[in-house]
Amino acid sequence: MPVPRTIHLIPLALALLSAPITAKPASQSVGSAALFSAKGSDVGYAVISKKRDRAVLRISLNGIAPGDHGLHFHTTGACKGDGFSGAGGHLNPGGHQHGMKNPMGSHLGDLPNITADANGFVLTEIPLTGSAKRLIAALFDADGSAIVVHAGPDDNITDPSGNSGGRIACGVFRKN
Repeated sequence: MPVPRTIHLIPLALALLSAPITAKPASQSVGSAALFSAKGSDVGYAVISKKRDRAVLRISLNGIAPGDHGLHFHTTGACKGDGFSGAGGHLNPGGHQHGMKNPMGSHLGDLPNITADANGFVLTEIPLTGSAKRLIAALFDADGSAIVVHAGPDDNITDPSGNSGGRIACGVFRKN
């Protein structure tokens, strides 16, 4: 008499139940922004994801000048006006000074510099500091927020802007 198929599955089920759970929770995409140059050319995208209470920014750019560039979250979800002035200043709901090297501490909009290769390409992932919940609330408030790429590197200390030059690319975050 043949053995029923369900009996063969019992050892497998027991093995799976006794195995340690090692799978890491997947990150969840929270929002994204398409980035455009001042001339309106599509230059890339940025995606914010969260895993537990930490957030990560992934950014891909193409066609920007080679070298280091300042990168910041800005207060308003608008990439309008001369030099993307509609994006406002750096995202700073806590009223802190600028700069990741500032002895008084940095503000929420401060991000590390990014480096474009000789072809003007950037692909990087930046772990964001602080609570993902607080960051997401600030980024997706009533007037939204933008991500801005600057012409030069941020010196990480000069208040209020890091002395990073003009705004060369901008994107408005949209919540998923």
